[in-house]
Amino acid sequence: MQVSTGTVTRKRRAAQALMLVAALFLAGCQAVYRNHGYVPTERELAQVVVGKSTRDDVAAAIGRPSSTGVLEGSGWYYVGSRWRYFGARAPQEIEREVVAISFGQNGVVSNVERFGLEKGEVVVLSRRVTESNIGGTGLIRQLLGNVGRVNAGQLVDSPGNRN
Repeated sequence: MQVSTGTVTRKRRAAQALMLVAALFLAGCQAVYRNHGYVPTERELAQVVVGKSTRDDVAAAIGRPSSTGVLEGSGWYYVGSRWRYFGARAPQEIEREVVAISFGQNGVVSNVERFGLEKGEVVVLSRRVTESNIGGTGLIRQLLGNVGRVNAGQLVDSPGNRN
């Protein structure tokens, strides 16, 4: 039995079309990942010194954020997320990270925090806070530490004891 050239060409084109459809189908099943937003790296955040850096310093080091707090003088928030797109399914957020930089009343950085999304829950990844002047001192120690600093003359001559 002899096969004509036209039949071979049609079979070849049908096979090529079938391979093209299969390739498109497989490409549609491939997940696509997209990143949204911006979160500064640890190296960039190292330039921000808690207790010393100002808003202008932060803006120069890592840029201004896409969102800020509602109240005047509140923090700056850098938000980044990674989304997975898979076929006709709804996009799914698979990773989220937020860097929150808080400022004191004087405009100096008071806190730098990094939050993540783990198993649908917000978790603290890192935190840098302004050191307090009473670090490691308990309430009793603070109260007893004042003994001896006050003399009787200060108690007797206080404005509330005068007639």
